Amino acid sequence: MGDEQRFGEFVGVRWHGYVAELVLDRPKAMNAVSTDMARSIGSACAALAQDRDARVVVVTSTHERAFCVGADLKERNSFSDAELVRQRPTARAAYTGVLELPMPTVAALHGFALGGGFELALACDLIVADPTAVVGLPEVSVGVIPGGGGTQLLPRRVGAAGAAELIFTARRVEAAEARELGLVDHLVGEGDDRTEALALAARIAANSPVGLRAAKRALRLGHGLDLRAGLEVEDAAWRSVAFSGDRAEGVAAFNEKRKPDWPGE
Repeated sequence: MGDEQRFGEFVGVRWHGYVAELVLDRPKAMNAVSTDMARSIGSACAALAQDRDARVVVVTSTHERAFCVGADLKERNSFSDAELVRQRPTARAAYTGVLELPMPTVAALHGFALGGGFELALACDLIVADPTAVVGLPEVSVGVIPGGGGTQLLPRRVGAAGAAELIFTARRVEAAEARELGLVDHLVGEGDDRTEALALAARIAANSPVGLRAAKRALRLGHGLDLRAGLEVEDAAWRSVAFSGDRAEGVAAFNEKRKPDWPGE
């Protein structure tokens, strides 16, 4: 593992080969997302999106009892209406920054992942959780709505009624039920969420970076389209990789019975 690159006070990026670990590191506030922290998440994601060595991104937390407890409500309480409006694009850019990363993404959850914290996880492709994880979107209990993508991402995971029930009741869901409902994808041993998420990411990162990005693009762009339109999206993604160096190397490595050395282009 190389040195950690810092993005402001509260966010770091650590490298594990071709896996980038995006670290939420505001332990004094259980990673509550302040304006500064939101800006840092957005900056880190912008840098990672441009980094050809980042084949997979894993989002983790340094806090023992929380992944992220959502928006910094103490800071929000001090805002005037005008300040709240001004802050909105910064907050939004943090969530869309994670959502629009072009490579596969994995969230590693333990403890509280609530509101904006759970939305950061929902913005990832896969969610690994340990038994201490507690997830939920409690925004209507404080007079707002999930505004980091929750109303759109949750129904894509669990269906319209499942999302409505969770958002309208504002209830917290513990790990075992979260796995049952499809709110998380992998339930692992206590304290193993980061290790297992990094291991999953390493398995993914062994594959073609060109193929991974194109597959993610097809999955994301095709979602919600009718089948015929979706297959056109898939065909366009296939054409984008069909003549790549990665495809040539993948076929050659298969025939030569060796591990591929991906050029990544």
